[in-house]
Formats: sequence, C-alpha cells, structure tokens
Amino acid sequence: MKRYFPFFLILVILSLTFIFPSVDFKNSGNPQFNTGDIAWMLMSTALVLIMTPGLAFFYGGMVNKKNVISTMLQSIVCMVIITVMWGIFGFSLAFGDSFHGLIGNPSTFFMMKGMLGNATWKAAPTIPLLLFAMYQLKFAIITPALITGAFAERIRFNSYIIFLVLFSIFIFSPLAHCTWHPDGILAKFGVLDFAGGTVVHMSAGWAALASALYLKRRNEANHAPARITYVMIGTGLLWFGWFGFNAGSAFGANALAVTALATSTTASAAAGVTWIFFDMLLGRKPSAMGTCIGAVVGLVAITPAAGFVSVPHSMAIGIISAIVSNLVVEWRTRTSIDDTLDVFPCHGVGGMVGMLLTGVFASKQVNSLNGTGNGLFFGETHLFIVQLVALVCVSIFAFFGSLLLLKITDMISPLRVSAEEEEQGLDLSQHGEKL
Repeated sequence: MKRYFPFFLILVILSLTFIFPSVDFKNSGNPQFNTGDIAWMLMSTALVLIMTPGLAFFYGGMVNKKNVISTMLQSIVCMVIITVMWGIFGFSLAFGDSFHGLIGNPSTFFMMKGMLGNATWKAAPTIPLLLFAMYQLKFAIITPALITGAFAERIRFNSYIIFLVLFSIFIFSPLAHCTWHPDGILAKFGVLDFAGGTVVHMSAGWAALASALYLKRRNEANHAPARITYVMIGTGLLWFGWFGFNAGSAFGANALAVTALATSTTASAAAGVTWIFFDMLLGRKPSAMGTCIGAVVGLVAITPAAGFVSVPHSMAIGIISAIVSNLVVEWRTRTSIDDTLDVFPCHGVGGMVGMLLTGVFASKQVNSLNGTGNGLFFGETHLFIVQLVALVCVSIFAFFGSLLLLKITDMISPLRVSAEEEEQGLDLSQHGEKL
C-alpha cells in the first residue's frame, strides 16, 4: 500500500486538473495595475525562489560528506511538493476567506480558481492576484526547508515528506493567515511582521527545536563540514534572494521597498562583522563559517522589521541579534540537544529577537501604514507589548504543534533512519546516490 499510495495521489491531482480547469475570468472593476510594480514583484518572486537552492548549499556544506545530497534534496523537494499543494488548496488556507481569523477557507481559491482577469489582493492592489499568490508561495516553500538543518543526517526521506506536508497545512498556513490576512487575529491584534520573522523564521525555529529533541542525538561522532565553500556560496545566494524576500514585501517598486532593501543589507553586514568580532572576543579565530552564519542571522532578524525601522536601527538589530544568537549557539553546544546546524539559535532566536526589536525601533516616520504606534525606543509601550504577547503565543503554538506533528508522522512512517543507514550515510541509504 505504501508503494502505490503516493502515485495514487498523483492520479487524483491529474483528475482534479480536468475537473477544475480554472479558466474563469474574474473582473473586479478597474484595477490600478502598475507595470513597474508588476515587474518588481515578478523579479522579487524569482529572488525569493533562489533562496531555497541557496539554503540547500548553505546547509549542504555544513554536513558530513556522505549526507550532502540528502540534505540539499530536503530543501529542493520543498519546491516541488509545496508548489503543488499551494496550487490546489495551500494558498486558500493562508489567504482564503477567514475562518474566525485562524485559517482560510480551502475552497476560496481551490485549484487557483478566480485567478485570471483583474483580480487583486487587498494589500497589493497594483499587481494581479495570481502574482501575489506566486510570491507568497515562495515563503511557503522555504519555511519547511529551514527546519531540515535541525534533523540533518538522521531523518528518513519519505517520513520527512509527510512531515513537511503536515507542517505546511497545520503550522505555516494558520500563522500566515493570522499574521498577513487582514482578518487574521494577529493582524487585528496589531502584530507587525513585514516579511516573515514570525511566520517563517520563528515557526521554523521552534519546529527545528522540537525536531532535534524528538529525533535525539546522532550516533556519528565526526561532524566535520563537507564543503565550507558551499556554505559561502549559499550565503551569497541567500543574501541576494533576501532582497526579494524583504523589499518585495512592499508589494511595489516604491520608497518602502527601497527602505526594506537598505535595512536588510545593513543589518546583515552589521551582524556578520559582529559575529567575527564577538568570536575574537571569546578567543576564537575569525572563520568563514562564523561570518556566513552571522550574515544570515542579521537577515533573519531584520525580516520582521525591514519596512518599519531606519537604517541605523537596522544595524542595531543586526548587532544585537548576532550577539544573542552566538551566545545561544554556545549554550546549545553544552547541552544534549543535537540541532545539527543550529537552526533554532540562528533562525528561531534571530526571528524572536527581530520581532521584539520591531516593537522597540518601529517608527511611523519610516512607515506611515504602521497603525499601532511607535516602538519602545520612541516612548510608546503598546507595540512592544503586542509583539511580546504574540511571540509567546506563536512560540507555544509552533513548538507544541510541531511536536504533535512529529509524533503523528512517526506513527505513519518511522522518522529516524536505522543505525546502519546513518552509518552508511543518507545519500546512499535514502537515495542510492553519492557525491
């Protein structure tokens, strides 16, 4: 049954394409389409997509040589599986008609119906709805891919596919709806998350911690990275793609996109150099690995704040996040937690620091659409409290929800490979391939 069921699903999907061709043309009046905005969002969509191969290089270079292919494939496979899900019902779960502000109605855009013609999204009225959907798809792709660094070198590939599907449906989609849909409960509460610090990085970070705890430690004693050059290539691709991730979240070729681009690159640079100097302060050698990790931590931390803070404050966010994540990485190494590639200390903690500092440094002068007031730095407390409450709630939901999904996945298909398969390496044992 396990052998035939996956292909049976493909036949079901094929049948749906005949039953629901979705060629209906929706006319929503006189949309204010802007060709400049459309061009920028097409580019941003491509930029965010390239982050997933970038992540594959970033993670692939950090693991043992016998697990490079499997680790990279865990990122790449998200591109194919999540895209199919998104086209059928995933976009509806995240952005469909709201069900009590918690989740979208899966039938709203089922099989991408109503996407042709002049349809638009409320927050992006100058671009077609289909373009908005394709842009948001790239966030749905990279979020479960981020988790893979926590259980690298010991997870069964078939079981991982089940988990990423469940995570996308029950963790990512509700958080995206709650935070980015105008009727979402977190959006109404006043939570600010410009480009995914909460929806993407916090959810992936807490799921990573849950995964590391659930799958326990690796048996292998040798954890030498296979290719640090891969890590450096991956960092470059991630930084490049992050301009679409953050600046694209302005949904137009406008001044806000410029601000988000500027704050993103300055935060990353500040975090990268801080990581190097902090390592030197602790008596370590400045390393290529540390520089790359620091730069990515800065990008993670600025993500929720990119369109709400000034350039000087983006550098403050980069510096603070690098120090905090570095300390958490050091703490993690002294515990029994085997978060293989430190996903929680870097993405989870980086996302949380960024979320809180959004509540500290957000300014109406930067973004006039900020309806919740200025941050703590400017003498107002409301936004900081909102961000803090949301951080606690999202953390509880993402961590315990992921633990439950891991247990369910394990009951369907064992998550962890055998000791023999782990010793052989996942490239051979799971895929029959070798670097």
